[in-house]
Amino acid sequence: MNKELLDKVNKRRTFAIISHPDAGKTTITEQMLLLGGVIRSAGTVKARKTGNYATSDWMEIEKKRGISVTSSVMQFEYQGKRINILDTPGHQDFSEDTYRTLMAVDAAVMVIDSARGIEPQTKKLFKVVRQRGIPVFTFMNKLDRDGREPLDLVAELEEVLGIEGVAMNWPIGMGQSLLGLYDLANQRVELYHPEEGQDRFIALADGKAPAGSPLADDPQFEETLGEIELLEGAGASFDRAKVLAGQQTPVFFGSALTNFGVETFLEQFVDLAPAPGEHEVNGDEELKPDDDEFSGFIFKIQANMNPQHRDRIAFVRVCSGEFSKGLDVTLARTGKQVRLNNAVEFESSARVQVSEAVAGDIVGLYDTGNFQIGDSIYAGKRKLEFPPLPEFTPELFMRVSPKNVMKQKSFHKGMNQLVQEGAVQLYRNYQTDDYILGAVGQLQFEVFQYRMKNEYNSEVEMTSIGHRVARWINPDQLDPKMSSSRNLLVKDRFGNPLFLFENAFAERWFHDKYPDVELTEKL
Repeated sequence: MNKELLDKVNKRRTFAIISHPDAGKTTITEQMLLLGGVIRSAGTVKARKTGNYATSDWMEIEKKRGISVTSSVMQFEYQGKRINILDTPGHQDFSEDTYRTLMAVDAAVMVIDSARGIEPQTKKLFKVVRQRGIPVFTFMNKLDRDGREPLDLVAELEEVLGIEGVAMNWPIGMGQSLLGLYDLANQRVELYHPEEGQDRFIALADGKAPAGSPLADDPQFEETLGEIELLEGAGASFDRAKVLAGQQTPVFFGSALTNFGVETFLEQFVDLAPAPGEHEVNGDEELKPDDDEFSGFIFKIQANMNPQHRDRIAFVRVCSGEFSKGLDVTLARTGKQVRLNNAVEFESSARVQVSEAVAGDIVGLYDTGNFQIGDSIYAGKRKLEFPPLPEFTPELFMRVSPKNVMKQKSFHKGMNQLVQEGAVQLYRNYQTDDYILGAVGQLQFEVFQYRMKNEYNSEVEMTSIGHRVARWINPDQLDPKMSSSRNLLVKDRFGNPLFLFENAFAERWFHDKYPDVELTEKL
């Protein structure tokens, strides 16, 4: 065991923030960056008129629309710990990016709008978190507005998500009547609007407010004490082993917009969340984070994060060993040696050169086209290959061509780079070689079109061919005459043939006509 390396690893906390759109995910990320001293003021994603945008929304289209469409990666120090936050897109059209990001974290923070409760996208993302068995911490947001009863919100976690919720703090009122938060772990109340000169924390003695405090004889506080008594009698008790196994979620209340309850949440989160653990490699081996040899996998590729330099960054989750500048690694897919000379970390929207990184850290590698999403890299002679990352089969398809045929070079460069990021898939018509894009959601096409124009100076024509069912075919069984208007024959970017069926009926018809031909949903 490398004790010095293990000590560094144990200081890492790497987590993703997941939620339904508009639940406040990007805002809570901003407040954490503020608490970590990385930024001086937090912008909300809605602040378009003032130009005070969320720091984690770096892409121009995100600033204009007030949404996150890429996973942002940010690092900061807090209470002696090294925090790596991955702020994921909430919009369901970008769930593939989010799913891959969830492969690179050790915990998740689930943000829920206290007025709306658990919404559809949160359910989908939680399902992935549950499959991975990673701990999830819940932040019930927007307490500054009137919302649902806290008891109902905690009960809903069990009913809808099937996870036990245990309250770590409890609201005293909400909306206009919000007085504060009862911190159960520390037996104190955090006041929402302390008067000038007044401490924002009031220590409680046996659950009672001290005489002369704003809480003494307050009917709302008395009502909260009754709810807490009910909770302690009928609710779940905190069990760290259950939390780490993903069977119980600690529940915190607060308001990210007004930065209320976020600091208390972050303090407890960095204490309770797990340090980086083991990873599966080579099919059935366990790789310890303090293994001497460096290894990691690429879960995200992003082009043009710096518009002035037209760069391309491959994001690596470090899984073992120690990264240092100039490290020679092997790319498992090709067996090729790559020297990692230029690597960065992200403190808000600023880039910092990486001198060292250990398991749990996220490192951005400047890439000239060597890497693909899902690639494993390792130093040393022992080959280390991590499990493949999830891929979604597209359901929506568009024909795409350049508006200006004289700009073919920028069209091809832009399309290839954006396809390598994994948000859209590229196909070519088997007979005509026309380009066809596939995506999980419509918004991905809009972002593709916007970025082609603004980042590559290439306007594109896009024509919808609607929903299609994609099925790959063994090339040995393929006869191009099998294609028709109802099952378009195309090839993916690796040259593998597949049919895009008009609907499930067209696929069944094909099966009946060619019963011996085997079709697959994925390669």
